[in-house]
Amino acid sequence: MPVDGNGIAVATVAAMLDNDAGGERARVLAPGEVLPYGAAPVLVTDTTLYGTSRLEATLRRWGPLPRPWLVLVADAPARPVQDARFLVRALEGRLAGVARLPYLPVLRAVKGPDEALEYKDVQTAAEKLRRTIEGK
Repeated sequence: MPVDGNGIAVATVAAMLDNDAGGERARVLAPGEVLPYGAAPVLVTDTTLYGTSRLEATLRRWGPLPRPWLVLVADAPARPVQDARFLVRALEGRLAGVARLPYLPVLRAVKGPDEALEYKDVQTAAEKLRRTIEGK
């Protein structure tokens, strides 16, 4: 579920988690779409202060749904700003866990997630992401 827009990072995270299952394991929910019964929610945002602020607003309205995982996608090859780091730490108690994706510069130059997954650094990040969320 995108927190602050449905861009290449969100589409790539969905493809990483789906792992060639044809949308059976993971897919992006449309705005207002109901979370399917038994699904494990995953929120995706970038490491900007804006993205983490949108995450906070989303969690305020979360309600009785299962606690979501957060996939935090680095938007630059540097650490997130201090306020964004602090906000994520403050929200961790409302999350099932936090998985961090490194900055993947190739996402700026691909037409879609399938093309992105052809790159070794994206494949490596995908394997680490799946291991983190699946607890392996």
